[in-house]
Amino acid sequence: MTTEERIDEAIRNPKNLGEMSGADAVGTAGSGDCGDMLRMWIKFKDDGGRRVIDRATFQSFGCQTAIAVASMATELIKGKTPQEALSMSGGELSAPLGPLPPMKIHCAQLVEGALKNALNGSPAPAPGSSAPTLADSLQPKGSVKIHFR
Repeated sequence: MTTEERIDEAIRNPKNLGEMSGADAVGTAGSGDCGDMLRMWIKFKDDGGRRVIDRATFQSFGCQTAIAVASMATELIKGKTPQEALSMSGGELSAPLGPLPPMKIHCAQLVEGALKNALNGSPAPAPGSSAPTLADSLQPKGSVKIHFR
């Protein structure tokens, strides 16, 4: 199967797509200004005295390749300790898809950034509340005035 076919398959059947209530960590990467943003939610569990990633989900505003990489990454990090997941590069997170075209490498870097943001101490929302959605992050802050001449 080619890289393009693997990406198409991951896009048709993305895994772990959507918000996660009760997440232990939340991380965001990207910029609403350029349009590529990704948020990742992570839940941990105790596995024989080790704290490991039990589940991860994501939301993405970006290209299809970012969705495919995030889908793969959320599967790859299950069962890993935070330190093991932090050591993974964008290339490792996207490896199951095959080599990405040079103009799509930023998609893997976006996923890596959201993962590292979550695992490097981005606080999860307080119990009973939820993190803002990715769409909330794109809302304009402040007012905009338009002047016609």
